Amino acid sequence: MDTRKRIIIDFKKLTPELLALLVTTYPDGYDDHHIIKFKNAHNEWIEAVQLETEEARYLVKVSTKLALTMENYDEEDYVGYQANDPDAIQDPEY
Repeated sequence: MDTRKRIIIDFKKLTPELLALLVTTYPDGYDDHHIIKFKNAHNEWIEAVQLETEEARYLVKVSTKLALTMENYDEEDYVGYQANDPDAIQDPEY
């Protein structure tokens, strides 16, 4: 039996490590056959791609911004990144 946590996550909440893993898992991007569709607690359709680590199985919500973030991913952008850094640049839309 798989005892890993199961987590649904929006791409905006991905750590640099998870984003790197996502880019590695889908090096050519994702398409329709990678997408998992399900209804959430509010009976809304959600589309996500699966990402697995030793600790957890993630469903990363799909959006246009996720595709752009993956396309423009540069590991150098995340050198020295620390979660919860109050001085980190934040996206003003969120």
